[in-house]
This record gives sequence, C-alpha cells and structure tokens, in this order.
Amino acid sequence: MIRFIPELIITSGREVIVQHAPAGEEACCILLLFPHLSQVYVDAIEEDQGGLLIMARSRAEYAICHRCATSADRRHSRYRRRLHDLPVSGQPILVELEVRRFFCDNPDCDVRTFAEQVPTLTQRYARRTPLLRAALEAIALALAGRAGARLASVLGLAAGRSTLIRLIHALPDPEIGRLTAVGVDDFALRRGNSYGIVLIDMGTHRPIDLLLDRQADTLADWLRAHPDVEVICRDRASAYAEGAVKGAPQARQCADRWHLWHNLIQAVERSVSRHRSCLSDPQTDVPEQPEQPEQPEQASTMQNTARQGSTRFADRTRAKHARIHELKAAGHSLRAIARQLGMTHRTVIRYAHAASPEELLWGQWTNKPSVVDDFKPYLNQRWQEGERNATRLLKEITALGYRGSYGALSNYLRPLRAPRPVASPAPSVRKITGWLATHPDRLEEAHQFQLKNVLDRCPELTALLKHVRSFAIMLTQRRGHDLPGWLTAVKAEDLPALHAFANGLERDLDAVTAGLTLPWSSGPVEGHVNRIKMLKRQMFGRASFPLLRKRVLLTT
Repeated sequence: MIRFIPELIITSGREVIVQHAPAGEEACCILLLFPHLSQVYVDAIEEDQGGLLIMARSRAEYAICHRCATSADRRHSRYRRRLHDLPVSGQPILVELEVRRFFCDNPDCDVRTFAEQVPTLTQRYARRTPLLRAALEAIALALAGRAGARLASVLGLAAGRSTLIRLIHALPDPEIGRLTAVGVDDFALRRGNSYGIVLIDMGTHRPIDLLLDRQADTLADWLRAHPDVEVICRDRASAYAEGAVKGAPQARQCADRWHLWHNLIQAVERSVSRHRSCLSDPQTDVPEQPEQPEQPEQASTMQNTARQGSTRFADRTRAKHARIHELKAAGHSLRAIARQLGMTHRTVIRYAHAASPEELLWGQWTNKPSVVDDFKPYLNQRWQEGERNATRLLKEITALGYRGSYGALSNYLRPLRAPRPVASPAPSVRKITGWLATHPDRLEEAHQFQLKNVLDRCPELTALLKHVRSFAIMLTQRRGHDLPGWLTAVKAEDLPALHAFANGLERDLDAVTAGLTLPWSSGPVEGHVNRIKMLKRQMFGRASFPLLRKRVLLTT
C-alpha cells in the first residue's frame, strides 16, 4: 500500500487549503493529480515561492545499475534532488526527491556507485520530469524558439527560447527502417541562391532526410547508404537522374506525371505563340466605312434624346416626381412628404412645383439658346460636304464670329458621328493554351465555339490539339506503352516546340515510361516542400539547417 501524508492538500489560486480526509481518499486524489508519482512515497506538500513543493522518496528496495544492468541493494549514501514538473491549475510544481546511491557489486563493471532512477519521474542529469520535457519538446517542435517560449510562459512552463532549441537538437532522428520507394525534390534554403534536397518515404509519406545541397554526388552518396531503395520518384531535373544512376543503379526511376504535363503545356504555349496570326478572325476585321452625314433634324432629335436623359438619374427623377405628386394629390403636406421619402423640404417643393419631370432634367438645356445655334446651318453644310475634323471646323466658325469653346462644338457634333463597328478581340495565346489543355467536357460552350473557329483556320493547331488530348489520355489512364507511338506521331507534324518536348522525353524515356505506368507520383514530396516553406517562415530565416532538419523530420 502506498503511504501518503495524512492531510489532503487542495489548491485554489495561490492559496493552499488543508482539509482532513479519511484514510485512503487522499491517495486517490493525489494519484489523479500526479499519476506519475505512483512509484514514490509522498511525505509532504508545501507552498513554495508561488507554487507547490512535493517532498517524496522512492519505494524501491533496490536499484538497477545504468552501466551493467545489475540490481544492487547495498546503499552508499543519499541526497536530495529537485525536479520541475507540469503545473497544476496554473501553479508550478517542484518535486524534491530523496535519492539513494548504491554500490554496484558487479566486479566487471567500472561503475563503483550510482544513483537510483525512478521510472516515469527521473532521468540521468535531468532537471525536469519526463512529462514536462515531453510537453516542452512538443511546443518547441511546433513553434520553435521565441513563439514557443511565449506559449510556454502562458501555460506556466518556465523555458526560454534557447532551452527549447536545445531540446530540439537533443532529440534523436526517427528510425528510417527499410525503404522501398523514395521521393526526391529540392527546396529553397535561400531562394535563388542555395537549395537543398528533401527525401520522402513514399510508403508512409513522411520525410526521412534533408540534404544541404542538390548536387548529383550528394544524392548518390545518400542512396549508396540505403541500398534497399527500389523506386525513385523525381522530377525532370538532370541532377537527380544522374545521382540516381550513380547511387542506386538497381532502382527504377519514375518521372512525376504533374511535371510531364506541365512541360507539355509549356511546349503547347510556345506552339500557339508561333501561330498567333491564326487566332484573330479575318471576317471580324471590318474595313472602315465612310461616315454618312446625318440630317440636321435627325441630329437635333438625337441631341434632345441624349440630353433629356435616358439615364438612371433621369429614371429616378421621373419616379420621384410621380411619387411626390401622388402623395400631394392624396392630401399629404409637403413637409410630411419630405419626412416620408427622406428628402429635404426644398427638394420636395422643387419637385412639387414642376409640372413635368422634364423640367427637372438637364435636358431642358436644349431649349436654351446655345452659342453654336447661329452656326448650325454652316456646320451642317460642311458636315454633308465630308468635313469631320472638329478642330478645322472650330477655326472656320471662329473666323465667322464664333466665341464659344471647343467643348460646345464637340457636344453638337457627337450625335452626328455614326458608331464604327468594333471587331471582337482575338483570344490570347494563354487562353487558347488553356482551352487546348482542358477536357472537352469541361469546356464552356462559348469557348468551344471560339476554339473551333481558331482550329478551322489553323491545321497545325488542330494537330496540336489531337496530340495534347492523346497524351492526356495516356497520362490519366497510365498507358505508358503508348508513348513510343505518340512520339512518332508528334515528329511527323510541323510543330517544332512539341518536337523539343518529345526529344526531352526520349532522353529520359525509361523514367517517363515508368511515370506513365506506375502508380507512384511526387505529390507527397510537393506537399512536404510546402510544409518546409511554412517552417522557414515561422523561424523567420534565422534558424540553422540542423534545426530546420530536426523540425521537418520530427513534426507531422
């Protein structure tokens, strides 16, 4: 039976309340709070510097030597050891443990005396309990130095940023185990300057190592240390291909399907750019027609229509005028109408006194004399004669006595100008490339019609579409055995950009065929590359490569 103090300690804030409890109940309560203290006797619990101090001693009758694993029961001495523990209710806990030293009676052991260790409570040279250390390690792996120290302080765990970083460095690397397939990709240590390699176990989708550079020899050395690798998933980088051949010649290289599709789309965009002249429809390029002069009466009607406002402002004005006169006819006062409609009293008076809404519109200016009125017959005559330049007309009427502005003349001439037909803009190269790379069932009807018009004018793009869709079928259905036939068909067409893509596939034919056949892909690798970017931002670029490597390998 575990022996505990005869008084139950209950903490409330910073106060310590002592209550007497029946025998046995205090043991259950303390075990609920401190289950890791089941291997010790708790002699007393005291308040100590804003926290709790637990006085305890070991229950074991013997101890195990840490060097030879021999049990010993002959005591040498004893001393007191202090350990920080997880806080309870926000209060720090300090365990003062009475530790005994034992003689090691094994003559073959070079240790004369050793200190006993209490399972789940102590470790050699440790000043924290395993529970507290595990909590700090979890915080350090998740948030690293400064942010982790701030969170630990809020939770009542005293640890600085340097302590948290030391805890990360002290953690052992995870076991790699037997590898069957690995994924390889690069990540930026300093973007545009230096890069490293991340390696992923494709079976478990977890990172297994980070390398400091992306040279072929570095990858080859790592692969030689792991001879069990059978499949290497990689992108199209030549350094990875060379490193895989040097370090693991027995492994089958597998090119990533996303990178294959990405490289194909780049070649398609270059091909479409070479046929840019085929994108615009010649039927939409309407030649400029000579403008027919308008009759003065028709021009006057167009001006009145434009100025009397078929605009939203004119529509709102007419609606307000009708509503105000309706309420006025119903017997409402003008002030009551203003309150009801949320308008000022002066505005309601102005609407109420207007017999028609046209009196309130700017179109009433057409009834006012204009500085252009005296020169309209001359302007109409010159317009019918074919003169369209407003600047020359301004000079002519100024010589005749016109004193107005260029704007007044331009406003009079604007309705006379017939709108020119505007050709619809041709689709861009990138838009055509997107249509070519989209599944036909997911293409909108309008885009299908535009794409059909472009293909009807350019047989080369029609052939390009056929090769893109056949490659997409080969990619999605993993029909790598169709690749040689596809390469032959591509080389028979006049598509230089696609020829360059096909030549690149032939240089890496085995890896590309495997990528189009096997189920492996570099998707998990790309996901870990994104996670590495997040960890780098979290550490603000000040952390070293070893610390980044530990966090990548030990966090999930």
